[in-house]
Amino acid sequence: MAQDVLVAWSGGKDSALALREIRLDGRYRVAALLTTVTGAYDRISMHGVRRTLLEQQSASLGLPLEQVVISPGATNQEYEGNMGATLAALRDRVPGLDTVVFGDLFLADIRAYRERMLARIGMRGLFPLWRRDTRALAHQFVRLGYRAVLVCVDADQLAAEFAGREFDAELLRDLPGAVDPCGENGEFHTFVYAGPGFRRDVRHERGPVVLRDRRFVYCDLVETAAR
Repeated sequence: MAQDVLVAWSGGKDSALALREIRLDGRYRVAALLTTVTGAYDRISMHGVRRTLLEQQSASLGLPLEQVVISPGATNQEYEGNMGATLAALRDRVPGLDTVVFGDLFLADIRAYRERMLARIGMRGLFPLWRRDTRALAHQFVRLGYRAVLVCVDADQLAAEFAGREFDAELLRDLPGAVDPCGENGEFHTFVYAGPGFRRDVRHERGPVVLRDRRFVYCDLVETAAR
C-alpha cells in the first residue's frame, strides 16, 4: 500500500521535478501540495506569484493544495509555528502521514534545517533530487516538455533582464558560468505552467517587472482567461 506524502510546492521547476519523481515511485501517493503564501500580498512567498495562479497549478495537476499563510517579513518563529500547525492538522486528517517531499538539490544547511523542523513534530523529509547534477537536471526539465518562466531574479547574482524569460534551452545557453543552471543558490525562481502531469496549461501573461529591496527583480504574471 502506497504511503501518503506531502510535496513542498513553490510552484517552480525543482518542486515540479520532485513531484514527478514521487509520482513515478509506486511506494508513495501525493496527499497534497504544501505552499507558503504571504497573506497580505496574496502571493507565493519568495517567488511572488499570485495565489490565483498557484491554485490553477494545483487544479491542473489534480492535487489538493494546502496553504501555510505567513505575514510579510515573517520571523522563523512565525513560519515554523504556522507550518507546524498546518502539518499537525493534516496528520489528523490523513492517518500515517509523516513525510514531506522537497526539491532541494545540494544546500546541506537548508536540508538540515528542514529535517530539524520536521523532526520536532515527528515527521521526516524526503529529497528525491538530492545531489543530482544541476546542469543535467535543468536540461532534463526542458527535454521533458515542462514550460516555465523566471519570475524572480536576484540582481546581485544575475542580470535583471533575465526576469520574465522562458526557462528553455536558449536561456540555459545564456546563463553566466557562475550561475547554477537550476538557480539553487537563489539566483532565480521560476513558475511552471505546463508539462508532464499538467492537465492543461496555466494561462497567464507577463505583467510589469519591478525591483524590490534594491535587489530582487520580479516579473508579475497575470491570470488570463481560456480562449
